[in-house]
Amino acid sequence: MATFFMPGSLHIPQIQSFINYIRFEKRYSQHTVTAYRKDLEQFFTYLKEKDYPFSPLQDIAAIHIRSWLANLMENQRTGKTVNRKISTLKAFFKYHLRTGLLQTTPMTTVISPKVAKRLPVFVEQKHTETLFNHVAFKEGWEGRTERLILELLYTTGMRLSELINIKENQVDIQQQRIKVLGKGNKERMIPLNTEIAGSIDAYIKEKRRVHESFDELHLLVNGKGKKLYPKYVYLVVKKYLTLVTTIKKKSPHILRHTFATHLTNHGADLNAVKELLGHSSLAATQVYTHNTIEKLKAVYQKAHPKA
Repeated sequence: MATFFMPGSLHIPQIQSFINYIRFEKRYSQHTVTAYRKDLEQFFTYLKEKDYPFSPLQDIAAIHIRSWLANLMENQRTGKTVNRKISTLKAFFKYHLRTGLLQTTPMTTVISPKVAKRLPVFVEQKHTETLFNHVAFKEGWEGRTERLILELLYTTGMRLSELINIKENQVDIQQQRIKVLGKGNKERMIPLNTEIAGSIDAYIKEKRRVHESFDELHLLVNGKGKKLYPKYVYLVVKKYLTLVTTIKKKSPHILRHTFATHLTNHGADLNAVKELLGHSSLAATQVYTHNTIEKLKAVYQKAHPKA
């Protein structure tokens, strides 16, 4: 079994076997794998510093876990952060139940703190209309790529990681749809309107005309013909959203929120929005109904004689 060395020469091979499992079998993203590893490193380092048992795993009890969580809260970690670390530990101990290393999990009596739900920030429809109808994009390849980035994020609701990894063969121009590989390697089909399908088709043809050498696998490439990197997309989104809106957060994920909010505001079925976003449960999608309710309240206040 592969080994893993913790700070202070703490040797926990069970961590590496779990990391291998989520990386190679569950196929979690590198970002998620890194977050899980970091959480487990922090937890086991805390146990060592407090002289709590950490080997064998059977000696770890709920009281040790609650002590760590209390320490995190005392150090002013948010409820959301603490809940993520609880999720990491639940997955870790559940995995070792499956391997037979554990007969019970200490997470059974560990309760997650309640977290107030933050409403998703989104760009108002009048501002997205300004962006695509009135903002001047640069001439040439850079401007064409920047516009397509924004169009895809807003008209499909895909994640940043999904966007930069789109392959040309995942786009069906004739059927006007795009296949996206989401979290956990789950595939989903997203419909394309005629305009964005035409933009993609023109982009692919222009790419072959402009670039002598380019990444032939991925759809979106930069001026050198190379696959896009996340920071590039972040900077593009921030630059153009700054021109049309005053919201503080200006990230690719904001356009995902905007896609979902505009759909629900125009009466889209919530289950359909869930499928388009690639959410695993309807609970994650329901947050977008709040803005619809707020819109209905505004209509009521304006139109009802008793309002």
